[in-house]
Amino acid sequence: MYRFSRAIYRELADEVIEDPYGGLHVNHERVLKACEAAIERLATDRHYFAHPSRTLFNDIRVYFPMTSQLRVLRVIQHYLELADEFLRRLPQNGFDAYGNPLQCRASTRKGTPCQRMPLPHNGYCPSHQHLAETEELEAPLAA
Repeated sequence: MYRFSRAIYRELADEVIEDPYGGLHVNHERVLKACEAAIERLATDRHYFAHPSRTLFNDIRVYFPMTSQLRVLRVIQHYLELADEFLRRLPQNGFDAYGNPLQCRASTRKGTPCQRMPLPHNGYCPSHQHLAETEELEAPLAA
């Protein structure tokens, strides 16, 4: 998954503003870490990461001049769309992109995470499908 974050960084590295008070390449390191964190979260927590492009752009926009921020946003959107498409095409064999077993997104009555295998289309196990239906009803109301 880090190939996506490294691709974002490589495409934007020439435009990163150097920090006059920090060490050499401090801002480059911050941009790369923010890209890696966004891709990591996209891979492990896709259902709760509503606007990954906007989040990453807001995290790194301070390291670029104002004249290049539109290009930065477009590059981020392009590569995060590619990463999202890659994750959607992964086989749903019960493991995420890093080999960790998938778990249902719901909690039990005791408050512990549900341990059952989720269905691939919404992340809930068969016992908690009713929660996915309520999410679909609440989404238009929130907008």
